[in-house]
Amino acid sequence: EIANLTGAIEADADDHQSRLDLAVALNAAGKKQEALDHLLHIVRRKRDWNEEAARKQLVKFFEAWGPKDEFTLLGRRKLSSILFS
Repeated sequence: EIANLTGAIEADADDHQSRLDLAVALNAAGKKQEALDHLLHIVRRKRDWNEEAARKQLVKFFEAWGPKDEFTLLGRRKLSSILFS
């Protein structure tokens, strides 16, 4: 699944649904940094896509990872930077 989704976003960098699905799959595989990067990419490119699906998924990850997780802290900082710049 990860390979297919990676191929889809390599073919179309603006395929936000495939990128979101890839982020979920990467997180399930324990690749938090990569999952975080893909969701932040969507927020950066088209914040309001699919009723802010990428931002909402980030929040779900942060809740699952816990407030003291290094990727939660990093992700919150980067998300804030994108949203408030």
